[in-house]
Amino acid sequence: MRFLSRLLLSPLARLVFRPRVIGRRNVPRRGGVLLASNHLAFIDSIVITLVARRSVSFMAKSSYFTGRGAKGRLQRGFFRGVGAVPVERGAGSAAQDALDAGLRVLEAGEAFSIYPEGTRSRDGRLYRGRTGVAWLALTAGVPVVPVALVGTDDMQPGGKGPIRFARVTVRFGEPLDLSVYGPASSGRARREATDAVMAAIQRMSGQEVAGVYNEPPPATVRERVGRILHPERR
Repeated sequence: MRFLSRLLLSPLARLVFRPRVIGRRNVPRRGGVLLASNHLAFIDSIVITLVARRSVSFMAKSSYFTGRGAKGRLQRGFFRGVGAVPVERGAGSAAQDALDAGLRVLEAGEAFSIYPEGTRSRDGRLYRGRTGVAWLALTAGVPVVPVALVGTDDMQPGGKGPIRFARVTVRFGEPLDLSVYGPASSGRARREATDAVMAAIQRMSGQEVAGVYNEPPPATVRERVGRILHPERR
């Protein structure tokens, strides 16, 4: 399904939206690799997997896979076709479960994408990266390819909703070996490695640096407690 989806959707997307893709060869054709990108709109994950030189899996809300009726089957088939991995969103154990899902993909020798900011930027600035990106790369022993998206917020104003025609630029940076910063068990190594990834993204995207986490208010008491008890997952 994923092969057929890319075979059909990739040429169509290129024809209709004419994305400008730079550094595509920086994505290894084989082996586990983690793509770390800035995040401007819901469409970002689909853009990345359709323009990369190989299929790229990404996290998606589990509710996208549980719909009923014809609409639910169509939605489920689409997200599976573009490589989405269903996960529960949230803090605490849900956040670790999401990272574990990505780890399984990487250990299988596949490509996986992640947004270190955690959620999409609503003001266009680049927010501080959460260290899950470093934990994944260091635990799986894979390189990180920084990715900069420009214009997806014009394609999908407000970050979600209807798609409109807009020119998008996707820049794939040179792979980063984060092992030079230390093991995944070191909080300092994870922090320094994450900062290096975010710096690489910023150099390509040209975004203003916010200097803080992009953190929406916790939706539940469990999420609030999870943020307090597990700050290292940020």
